[in-house]
Amino acid sequence: MTRYWLPFKNTPLSLGLPLLALLLLLQFTSLPQRIDFWLYDTLITRYPTPVADNVAIIAIDEASLSELGRWPWPRGAHAGLVRQLDQAGTRTIVFDILFPEASEADSDLASAMAKHGRVVLPMHFSNADDPEPGTSRLPTWHLTQAAAALGHAHVELDADGLARGVDLVKARAGTLWPSLGRAAAEVNGTALPGAFGEAKPMFVRVPLAGRAGTLPVYSYADILRGRYPTDALRDKVVFVGATAAGFGDIMPTPFSSLATPMSGVEFHANSYSALSQNTLIRLLPGAITLLLAGALIALLSLVLPRLRPGHSMMLCLLLTLGLIALNMTLLLYVRLWLPITLALMIPLIACPLSSAQRLALTNHFLNRQMDELGQGPRTSLPAPERRHPPLILEHLKTLLQPEGWWLSRNGQVLDAHGLTAADQPPFPEAGRWIHLNNQSWIQLTRYDAIYSLGLSLPNDLSREVIQLYLRRLTLNPESGNPVDNAPREAISSRIDHVRRAINQMRSMHQFISRSFERMPDGIIVTDELGVIQFANGHIEEWFGEPMPSLSGMPLARLLEGHDPREIPPWHETVSETLTMNQSRTVDLRIRGMDFLIHFAPFALPDGDQNGIIANISNISELREQQRQHREAIDFISHDVRSPLVSQLALIEQMKRHPGEIDTPQLEQLGRLARRSYQLAEEFVQLARAEQLTETRFYECDFLAIVENARDSVSEQALEKGIHLVLQGSEELWLRGNAELLERAVINLLTNAVQYSPPGAFVTAQVFRAGHQACLTVTDEGSGIAEEELPYLFDRYRRQKSSELSGSRGAGLGLSFVHVVVEKHRGEIRVASRLGEGSAFTIKLPVANPLS
Repeated sequence: MTRYWLPFKNTPLSLGLPLLALLLLLQFTSLPQRIDFWLYDTLITRYPTPVADNVAIIAIDEASLSELGRWPWPRGAHAGLVRQLDQAGTRTIVFDILFPEASEADSDLASAMAKHGRVVLPMHFSNADDPEPGTSRLPTWHLTQAAAALGHAHVELDADGLARGVDLVKARAGTLWPSLGRAAAEVNGTALPGAFGEAKPMFVRVPLAGRAGTLPVYSYADILRGRYPTDALRDKVVFVGATAAGFGDIMPTPFSSLATPMSGVEFHANSYSALSQNTLIRLLPGAITLLLAGALIALLSLVLPRLRPGHSMMLCLLLTLGLIALNMTLLLYVRLWLPITLALMIPLIACPLSSAQRLALTNHFLNRQMDELGQGPRTSLPAPERRHPPLILEHLKTLLQPEGWWLSRNGQVLDAHGLTAADQPPFPEAGRWIHLNNQSWIQLTRYDAIYSLGLSLPNDLSREVIQLYLRRLTLNPESGNPVDNAPREAISSRIDHVRRAINQMRSMHQFISRSFERMPDGIIVTDELGVIQFANGHIEEWFGEPMPSLSGMPLARLLEGHDPREIPPWHETVSETLTMNQSRTVDLRIRGMDFLIHFAPFALPDGDQNGIIANISNISELREQQRQHREAIDFISHDVRSPLVSQLALIEQMKRHPGEIDTPQLEQLGRLARRSYQLAEEFVQLARAEQLTETRFYECDFLAIVENARDSVSEQALEKGIHLVLQGSEELWLRGNAELLERAVINLLTNAVQYSPPGAFVTAQVFRAGHQACLTVTDEGSGIAEEELPYLFDRYRRQKSSELSGSRGAGLGLSFVHVVVEKHRGEIRVASRLGEGSAFTIKLPVANPLS
């Protein structure tokens, strides 16, 4: 194996050193911390902690301020609140209201607090900009003595400005101060679990129960005035504080951010609720995160260079998911928070870094193969938008044969026929076709010139198809200067060259494959043993063999299984094509269809391999046309020739005895002439029906067509004494050719009159069935034998009953009816019994099915 020199190999050291450097670099950025905050907030808000059932908040809200007056309130009001709470059976009262200044009513409040015995007051740490930084602001002496405990109300915001935790115990000036939540728990007699009961500085995260207002809230004024349920506050731990917006004691949380911030008193109530349920979250030391990241670097550096790219990606994905699962488990079940972003980034970065090193190892090989791959056949065609507008017009005139055209450059006419400047519409956008009825216009830009090109198209069904084709035709180049997208780096440039070469080869392969699939003939390619290696969709359809079974099947076996023959056998034809290197053309018949198969040997240009390309053409339609041609010749030579010969014989007889010409001879000559005319007319009408296309369709009333046909046959029916009855009065509009439809109905009515006995009834009923216009012609004739019904509409075929009764015809009348109905996308059915008559029913689609 050839080895290529590179400054770095894909080794543990080459992967580990960049990952270690990246780890150190991330330590000096805030990105890991922001992602950790996002992960924490996502989990906390997705799985909120339930609220303890003994917590409530008494809010100094807008309603209380409106009722009790502006803040600050006299401390006698707070004393009254404490008495009300004491009377209500409240177990613990926690004030989130500072009382640092002395007041005349301090003794009253202290007396109420002492009587209750479980009142917690807050203290506050001074900020750095206070006159005496580092000091603590305590309640007044009387209130401090009456309080059961003091707790600090300080909440630290994280780096992103959100409140997520609190110092459960905070050291200040050599003194340890519990938080309001912990002080309330101690006074309430709540057992502090595990490390939360230790008297040492400790910061914890508070898992909030939800947005602001999740905890039970009572208005200060309602409690003071006694407007609350009797047992609402019994044995509760009540936090009293301000929730009104004007106090400014609010903070954003993971649940609300700055949209609906939470009041300080509710945050402290949440901390007590979590502490009493042992759901506070402790932070693991940052060293654990660094150790975890280092372990991942060591693991990936040793393993990734030995794995395949797909396995490397899978390993990194599993490590990432494992870290996330570890983080969720610790947070939700163990109540520990481990920042994992730093470790999480290691596998996410190691995977592309390892792939980049693998890419560098293949760079030399790609460089050597680039030129060879770049030299190959191209399948791209000249873009129409690069051609000059006069040339485009010439091509469109040749292709579409428009009735008129227009081409101008900056308003100056270059070529015009049938269109004028007045026909030119406004162009909202260059390069987009505008279609107005049968006119199509486009504006083209070439350098500094503006061209207007217009076409006047035939006003028929082909117009919509041509306009749809023009919409797909791109004639205007993209605006703006071309952008050089060539890569600047050497390796990227080489890869881009290889990519273009591979795309060219892929395009050529797709072009060849699609060409084979879109060919009208079936294509089979075999190897030098005559085994099928490729077959297009026609082979699968015609032979009825699934494509997987075709590949690997011997060609001779395929042909023998569908068209067995003895002279010459298929294996001989295939083997002679390969051994003698000569082409063969053989007839083939599959499932009632006629084919022509041409065997052509081939040899690959860059090797000794050879094989056969078998081209199979469906000639069933050609054979059918040949059969019809022979039938037409037989018809002309027999049916048309016979009355003409008889006429000539009578004329010769009249010439020999000019004085003996009598009336019966003239009548016979007239009958023979009418017979010749009728045969020729049927033949011409059938040819017209077979050439009918929807371009000759228009809207017509089916009832009117039947009425006209009845009128045409009424004289014939009257002569024979047939009662011709038309039933139906509803106009049924359809798209078709009224002339040929009327001729078809006349044929049905004529046959009904011809084969019915004198005095019989022939009924033509016109009605609508769903989305179809229907006609049923019923007679009382001799009927049709059951064995003749399948061949009733075959051309040149007459019924035995017709021959025996002396009714002469060419056998084209019903064939003509069948062709006309098929051309109109309808159907015809017949019901008949011998001796009872026949009923022919035609069903044609109406023009507006929803009307």
